[in-house]
Amino acid sequence: MKHEPFNESTEMYLKTVSELSADDEHVPISLLARHLGVSTVSATEMVHRLEDQGLVEHTPYKGIFLTADGNRRATEVIRSHQLWECFLADHLQLPWERVHELACRLEHATDHDVTDALADFLDHPTSCPHGNPIPDADGNAVATAGVALNRVETGQQGVLHAIHPESTVLLEYLARHKLKPGRAITVKEIAPFNGPITVLVDGEEQTIGQEAAGHIFLRLREG
Repeated sequence: MKHEPFNESTEMYLKTVSELSADDEHVPISLLARHLGVSTVSATEMVHRLEDQGLVEHTPYKGIFLTADGNRRATEVIRSHQLWECFLADHLQLPWERVHELACRLEHATDHDVTDALADFLDHPTSCPHGNPIPDADGNAVATAGVALNRVETGQQGVLHAIHPESTVLLEYLARHKLKPGRAITVKEIAPFNGPITVLVDGEEQTIGQEAAGHIFLRLREG
């Protein structure tokens, strides 16, 4: 279904709410504001506008979640974004950590016909370069199981399969530590009092902060 275009700010809010929501939980406005780099007051004003448009529902002291229409719009933006990431990384050979920021610009200037043509050109990839599932034209995506690195115990091993949610600062940080999907990870040490996590990345030792570790998802090895 085609919709009349939204402005870039509206699309960014809907996309960010979708990325921050987990298990259909409410997203606190303070968390939304932090991820978008705006004040809580500005985020609250925008949330009220989105609520008036029937795109989100807001529960005081709990946060917001997307309505069915809001979720459809967010999914369309996410699909466009991730397909551009694939094109930029796989066909233009741009650095893995840079394609997120570039796709953020392209996603707002891409209509449905271009998104569908891009999906055809790329042979309908199912995941982006950062390991996250790409919705199809109907908004369906194959969920991938994983455990956040900050929930993994010392000695456990796995393969890094996704970074979520993405940000340019996070991806550049992970690139410096050679952390990207497909890398073998072994948890060597977890510092006490919520301290950093020391891991082996394909046998090379790296130290990762707890906040970053919460965005790194592993597919753990059994046994």
